[in-house]
Amino acid sequence: MIHPKHLASSSLVLAYLVGILLLTGCNINEKKNEKGGDKKVDITTPIGGLHVSNDVDVRDIGLPIYPGARPVQKDDNNEKSANVNISTSWFGLRVVAQEFESDDPTDKLISYYNGELNKYGKVLRCQTTWHGGDVHVNTESGKKDDKNSHELTCDKSNGDTVELKVGTEENQHLVAIEPKGKGSKFALVYVRVRDKDTTI
Repeated sequence: MIHPKHLASSSLVLAYLVGILLLTGCNINEKKNEKGGDKKVDITTPIGGLHVSNDVDVRDIGLPIYPGARPVQKDDNNEKSANVNISTSWFGLRVVAQEFESDDPTDKLISYYNGELNKYGKVLRCQTTWHGGDVHVNTESGKKDDKNSHELTCDKSNGDTVELKVGTEENQHLVAIEPKGKGSKFALVYVRVRDKDTTI
């Protein structure tokens, strides 16, 4: 399932934000897809909103789909795409992610996305285990006491997955690529966090 790892400094803060939104008088709009599953949930209140959907426009990620790649379909209630937007007057979070598969080997995808990510800055390459669309999100973006505190880093796990990422923890593009048979599976992710003084 695609969901941001440590979303809003973990799900505890997310639950807190949702709780506040629910307590302030809200309007909940839930739309089902053609198979009866949840497709889109919108919660709006006087102080902010939470919008969650499985509909992803890859243009919102800011990266093209690798030529010939196919979206991975949902399996056993595990979604393979997510579009999350939390917006309040003091905090905002946008996460857009989708998983794909390709018949090409990983080295071709790594070369392709290195080139695409370069337009956003220096690309960090990590060797890790498959996280799919899971990402670390630093929600303390308002603290500017250490200019290097929010640089992207590699996690300590080691596996068959290559993660290419660029930006900061508060504003990042990420591509995770892993071998799948003779081909590859990969996830495209965009994350943007804002504090009360910035916009998404």
